[in-house]
Amino acid sequence: APAAPVPEGARGGAERWRSRGSGRRGRGRSRRGAGGAMSLRERSPGGAVEAGEDAAAALMEPDGPERCLSLLPWDRFSAWLHCVCVVGFDLELGQAVEVIYPPHSKLTDKEKTNICYLSFPDSNSGCLGDTQFCFRFRRSPGRKVSLCCLLDQLDRDLPVYLKKDPAYYYGYVYFRQVRDKSLKRGYFQKSLVLISKLPYVHLFRTMLKQIAPEYFEKSEAFLEAVCSDVDHWPPPIPGKILHLPIMGIIMKLRIPTYRDKPGTMPIVQNMHQADAQISVALPTVHEVDLFRCFCPVFFHIQMLWELVLLGEPLVVMAPSPSESSETVLALVSCISPLKYCSDFRPYFTIHDSEFKEYTTRTQAPPSVILGVTNPFFAKTLQHWPHIIRIGDIKLPGEVPKQVKVKKLKNLKTLDSKPGVYTSYKPYLNKDEEIVKQLQKGVQQKRPTEAQSVILRRYFLELTESFIIPLERYVASLMPLQKCISPWKSPPQLRQFSQDDFMKTLEKAGPQLTSGLKGDWIGLYRHFLKSPNFDGWFRSRQKEMTQKLEALHLEALCNENLVFWSQKHTEVETVDLVLKLKNKLLQADREQLPVKTDTLKKLQTHINDIILALPDDLQDILLKTGTT
Repeated sequence: APAAPVPEGARGGAERWRSRGSGRRGRGRSRRGAGGAMSLRERSPGGAVEAGEDAAAALMEPDGPERCLSLLPWDRFSAWLHCVCVVGFDLELGQAVEVIYPPHSKLTDKEKTNICYLSFPDSNSGCLGDTQFCFRFRRSPGRKVSLCCLLDQLDRDLPVYLKKDPAYYYGYVYFRQVRDKSLKRGYFQKSLVLISKLPYVHLFRTMLKQIAPEYFEKSEAFLEAVCSDVDHWPPPIPGKILHLPIMGIIMKLRIPTYRDKPGTMPIVQNMHQADAQISVALPTVHEVDLFRCFCPVFFHIQMLWELVLLGEPLVVMAPSPSESSETVLALVSCISPLKYCSDFRPYFTIHDSEFKEYTTRTQAPPSVILGVTNPFFAKTLQHWPHIIRIGDIKLPGEVPKQVKVKKLKNLKTLDSKPGVYTSYKPYLNKDEEIVKQLQKGVQQKRPTEAQSVILRRYFLELTESFIIPLERYVASLMPLQKCISPWKSPPQLRQFSQDDFMKTLEKAGPQLTSGLKGDWIGLYRHFLKSPNFDGWFRSRQKEMTQKLEALHLEALCNENLVFWSQKHTEVETVDLVLKLKNKLLQADREQLPVKTDTLKKLQTHINDIILALPDDLQDILLKTGTT
């Protein structure tokens, strides 16, 4: 078979670093003026779909002179990462950010402080050697959005649970702590941290595993070469097989799209290349090892699914940031394809800027999942209703033993036995079948990846059984297409009625797809008050409203608007033109699900109407953009 072609820039950073070495240190590319920005801003009428594709296409192209004009320096880098930080330990200052790259990356003092404390394990964790984990923190408000955020148009093709949350950053950490007698503290302690808006945990973990050990052995020039490689990556387009070169290897991956059938993952094959390019095929960009994470609380997975679904306050107490972050991410993912709409912190410390907000006793605990390692939290969060205590995560060599749910009063310190501490009574009866299936897998030494697939499928089927009746009812709130008239505003969605929805459950409830018995009605009543329902319903409401707007546009396109204008006054015709122009702008601004042909047809209608008007009005209307 012929060798696969090496993607553009595959050897770029590594070769540039080796050939130019430390002479590049501290040199970032100069910023280009605003002229390049304009060509991305200038879009054709109604080019909602085309603009995103043009921006992506510009980034896909090699550095040709025409395409470069439409990109700012570091736009490709910014599509994946905000910046790379190196956090070290200073005897006088404590944790401190030593390097931020690229140098022009902006972080507020508050963000830097959060990164400093979240990039190091608590002293009690005793993490010797290399440790990887991740954290999540709030972005400072009032941040200007860069032009590269046109790439956010790619966001619309992602599944809802992978969409970026503009209010938060993720931090992906590779921490090294080794004995070093030449240092005053006797230890070398440093973290390499990738800051990104993207929740691609597995991708960035794999990337850090590749670059961090070499960075610790070398210098800042190596870090610059890494960033240069990332700045040659194609944009994170969902659904495409992407080749990402990083310091001599190529990571091959596919980002899921909302069109993918839930629970399926197209296989990304490893490349075989004649020129000895090393490649790593990533089976996923975002998933964690679900079975490994849930092993310590094996018998309570269904109850934990209910707690996450209902947005209940949850604390994960673990011995290290690695265990706490993986468990929190596993919990958040267990209700997929539903999006977990509350805050979650894979690793949370007493220095976090939200520490007081989340630990106050003056009000009920907020809807949030916290991962903690400091023993201080065992006392501070004693009033929280649900606490998961995790020991060292190890895959069981034997069948896990049944562990009862423990009472909260028994949790006094982090030395307490692993388990779930809560007084919560699940709404649904326990599913013994999944427990037996996974226990059998342990006995037969089934690979952990296979166990995770079984567990993920179980959670998926449970979530889908729960959400399908809601989807069916909400779809019935949509007005019929025959109610859409081009000469009236689009009709409104009918109001959601809890009582009407509950009535549908008798004949079209979860019993159609799930054999689980229990108080489904009670679970729905509780869910309808939760942040997850609020987030899900707002998203569905927005989708359906945009669909109505799109159908209204199509209805307008199918009318003979020129004939209508000839039968009405100039004032009415001008009013129609302005309204139609606003419709086009709205389609572009809100990225309505409208075909490009429909938008072009509407633009033709507008032009034809204007050309039938007197010359003085034509001049005015052709110059008028409207808002």
